[in-house]
Amino acid sequence: MHLQSSGLAEEAVRKLRITEIHRFPNHPVQIGRHLHWDTPMLLQEIKNGIRKAFQAGYEPQSCAIDTWGVDFGLLDRNGELLGIPYHYRDRQTEGVVEEVSALVGSERLFRESGLQFMPFNTIYQLYAMKKAASPKLDVADTLLLTPDLMNYFLTGKRCCEFSMATTTGLYDPGRGGWNVQLLEELGLRSDMFLEPVSPGTVIGSLTSEVCAELGVPPMNVVAVASHDTESAAAAVPASSASFAYLVSGTWSLLGTQMPAPLLTSSVFEHQFSNEGGVDGNYHLLKNIMGLWILQECKRKWEQDGRSFTYAELIELAEVAEPLRTLIDPDALRFMNPPDMPEEIRSYCRDNGQLEPDSVGSMVRCILESLAFRYRQVLEQAEMLTGSKFAGLHMVGGGIQNELLCALTANAIGRPVWAGPVEASAIGNVLVQLRTSGHINDMREGQELVRASFPQHIYEPDEAERRAVWEAGYTRYLRLIESDIRSGAG
Repeated sequence: MHLQSSGLAEEAVRKLRITEIHRFPNHPVQIGRHLHWDTPMLLQEIKNGIRKAFQAGYEPQSCAIDTWGVDFGLLDRNGELLGIPYHYRDRQTEGVVEEVSALVGSERLFRESGLQFMPFNTIYQLYAMKKAASPKLDVADTLLLTPDLMNYFLTGKRCCEFSMATTTGLYDPGRGGWNVQLLEELGLRSDMFLEPVSPGTVIGSLTSEVCAELGVPPMNVVAVASHDTESAAAAVPASSASFAYLVSGTWSLLGTQMPAPLLTSSVFEHQFSNEGGVDGNYHLLKNIMGLWILQECKRKWEQDGRSFTYAELIELAEVAEPLRTLIDPDALRFMNPPDMPEEIRSYCRDNGQLEPDSVGSMVRCILESLAFRYRQVLEQAEMLTGSKFAGLHMVGGGIQNELLCALTANAIGRPVWAGPVEASAIGNVLVQLRTSGHINDMREGQELVRASFPQHIYEPDEAERRAVWEAGYTRYLRLIESDIRSGAG
């Protein structure tokens, strides 16, 4: 996570400049049987970033927080945090998706939430806590999703932001409110949930206690599109109203912007999600496991005494044999295994493939498999929306992996437009700029991004290489179909 300051420079073309003030790691903590977020550390680092911005000579008018979706903290009636929030990769939700689906029906769950069935969605976390008879649910007064919780610590104001609400599985996009009936049927309390506010809402200002602690003046805190995916989507520098984007990082989110949720049977069948964005629009998208798989391999290699930089891993992958071995990156077995490289080798053995025989071949396997998954989801998005996209906008930290961008262009057979890297932070800033009147609307914000940040264009290989990629994609699809038939996917 990071905090950034921004300034608008009046030049021949108005541009947005961003400067990194503070960056810090965010590692989960295992406590007993559960995986948690280090919430006090996150809050302290956010405050450190605010302090550093003022110390660097900036005079911020506002600040805003965007984070991952679904996770939450519970406050008691005195406003105290009840326990340490769970991490979405905690194993408490194993089997809960199937149990809740059996109780209320899969099609109804999709129709009344618009979400693909991911085990970490808030609905499943809460139901798992109910099954475990968690006393926190009995005494909780308010549920605050992660960015809302941090905003509360800064301002003392409780609020729920719209884009985050739509990640829970408990917000009904068709009715435009919390699904009180479903909550009651699952034995969950609806009175913990606050009415969502729109992105761009000023929550309040820093409390006097926070100002005194940091030695800073009062400053407004804005609820932006505080789900980081939606902040990133707001910063996609598309010139057309119809575009496809991929937010690349630990997770990959591939989707397109829609004026309203798309809740058809085909969307349900293909397990896409409808998540709320800026200006009440929705994003039809799919969660893809993303670079988490590579990150976990790197972590395991370091545990085993073999340290690589990401640049070194990419260099090894570039000289490895292409299209040798493929995996389904979204297979649940890759969600949080104790040994990711061994899990990949095991997957290959289970599917009758050659195992990756080196670090480079392992990395190439991961990146090529992601690229094919991107193609599959992109084509599904086109089928569901009736659109045809000229190429794919890639944004986020993952685009620093130039090999992944190039492989993606080859896999989809279309251009990839990569940039900006800090899309979530930039989209966050754009909503703040609109709130303060520095830009008129988000279309002007997109134009500002196009003028301010370069895009790298990756073109697919020439025609003679297309047959190789088409054959690889056919192999990939057969692999996925085999997984579905066997129930391994």
